[in-house]
Amino acid sequence: MPRSPDVRRSPQVLRRAGEFGWPVLGLVTVVGAWALAAAVLDVPEIILPSPVAVLDAFLRVPGYLLDEAMGTLLVIVLGFALAVGAGLVIGVAIAASRIVELMFAPLLVAFNAVPKVALAPLLVVWMGFGSQPKVVMALLVCFFPVVLSVASGLTSTPVELVELARSLRASRVQTFLRFRFPSALPQIFVGLKVAMPLAAVGAVIGEFSAGDEGLGFVIMQSGANSDTALAFAAIALLGVMSVALFYALILAERTLLPWVRETTSQR
Repeated sequence: MPRSPDVRRSPQVLRRAGEFGWPVLGLVTVVGAWALAAAVLDVPEIILPSPVAVLDAFLRVPGYLLDEAMGTLLVIVLGFALAVGAGLVIGVAIAASRIVELMFAPLLVAFNAVPKVALAPLLVVWMGFGSQPKVVMALLVCFFPVVLSVASGLTSTPVELVELARSLRASRVQTFLRFRFPSALPQIFVGLKVAMPLAAVGAVIGEFSAGDEGLGFVIMQSGANSDTALAFAAIALLGVMSVALFYALILAERTLLPWVRETTSQR
């Protein structure tokens, strides 16, 4: 006897519910442990404010925090977008030419090893205060994973796809557009998902050094004023934005690459 549509649909409904339910349960667990630790250990509020104190700090100035969050969000998105554009160009160049790889890959690794915090004062000297040094800092921090994922994805095309392109007498451009780039997209999205939280880190570093606005500036000023609860509220807001952007990338990946979940174990 065939199963009814409701019976067949139930595992999918449960899986969808789990995708939302488990993260919520994890958040509740962490917040509960945080509140319990603050209460049992009797930690002073200036060192570790309770979740209630953090919520009160947010409700005290919600408009101010949300306005600053919008500034930080703009820096994150711009820095990430520039990193994606530059990373695609350089990653394609490295994958397309062995000479380019030998010339510039070591320089990219060396530059990635430089602490970006050390570059923040220089960016202020070169660009002044404002949004430009913050965007550039976000770009610099999240740039390397994009380049690495693009180059690695384009150089790991399955052999059978390359042989198929040759049998069809596809040109080099056609091979890239029809075979290599689509095959590399899953790995490229891995790099993008690594880079997105790093863009948030870079934006905050830039706001520490070159800004008079943004969540990084709020965190720095709150720490200087011993308003730890407000600093935690800004950090929590930054975390919420980063999670939202990360899951937006996951949604884009599932929309643009529907075959990945059907042909792999990502279910």
